[in-house]
Amino acid sequence: MHSIQSWRSRGKPASASGWILLWLALVWAGTALADIRDPADHFFGATFGDFSEELETARGEGKQGILLMFEMDECPFCHRMKTTVLNRSEVQDYFRDHFLIFPVDIEGDIEITDFSGQVMAQKDFALKSHRVRATPVFAFFDLDGSLVARYTGATRDADEFMLLGTYVVEGRYKDMSFSQYKRERRETSRR
Repeated sequence: MHSIQSWRSRGKPASASGWILLWLALVWAGTALADIRDPADHFFGATFGDFSEELETARGEGKQGILLMFEMDECPFCHRMKTTVLNRSEVQDYFRDHFLIFPVDIEGDIEITDFSGQVMAQKDFALKSHRVRATPVFAFFDLDGSLVARYTGATRDADEFMLLGTYVVEGRYKDMSFSQYKRERRETSRR
């Protein structure tokens, strides 16, 4: 790594435009870094694993439902979602305004209580109750504990994930698929 002094000593003076570009890059990076927060602290909520109780909490807080992210430790797509989408402050704020959000380890042995009050291991809740075989899976449940929307895989980017949230919040899952919703939104934005 060369210092500015070493550049000057090699006959390459630092230009004003170079300094401006460096300053702009640092300002942009600082702004972008301020918008990045740990999803463990700012996206996912804390839970004792009793989803029937979490439904009561969601109702009391005026949420639209519960969002579960089925994941596993070695999943590169889960990791990508956490480091490029779920760590964004605007994503965290929007989803936490509308949902209680919890991770579920599809290989986990920790016991949870499902929405109907049945106790089982996380892995059984994932595989047997919700047929989760690939990760990540984002499962949206209404305030009665009924699955209303499910998205398997990583979204392309934060914008697509935000669109997924809007799709559920607006209740559009009742009359169209997420693919149709995205197509409709693209057509509307072109007009």
